[in-house]
Amino acid sequence: MTEVTVRAMSPEEFDDWQRQLVAGYAQEQVAAGNWPAEEALDRAREANAALLPQGMATPGMLFLIGETADGSPVGHLWIGLTHPRGVPGCAFLYDIEVAPERRGAGLGRALLAAGEAAARQRGARALELNVFGANERAASLYRTSGYRVVTQHMRKDLLA
Repeated sequence: MTEVTVRAMSPEEFDDWQRQLVAGYAQEQVAAGNWPAEEALDRAREANAALLPQGMATPGMLFLIGETADGSPVGHLWIGLTHPRGVPGCAFLYDIEVAPERRGAGLGRALLAAGEAAARQRGARALELNVFGANERAASLYRTSGYRVVTQHMRKDLLA
């Protein structure tokens, strides 16, 4: 496995990432059937602002860029050191993404491991995340990286 290290995002990287994050989250919520398309972007912005009231300066948040040994960017991570539901000692992985041009080379697993190490170094004893049900590739990565299901939402469409 290629080794990946992480460093803090710069303010410019944070701003670029925020724009992409909001758009991607809105699309995921629409695809999952959670939000209507016409409201999705505004709802994603509101949800993000609620989690990051001070933006990049919000306490307890890690905004990280993953890099290979030669300094090539791999992707990014957003980790909250305080769990959103108050689970003691458990950090929360809000976002992880490997750059599209770097996918398929095992870098997702290395980026995840680097994020886990960063959380551990800051006192986390566990790391939790959510994954959309249709994202089987990500779910497989998490399962094979030692994650287990602790809660699960299920839905059945009741069409006439």
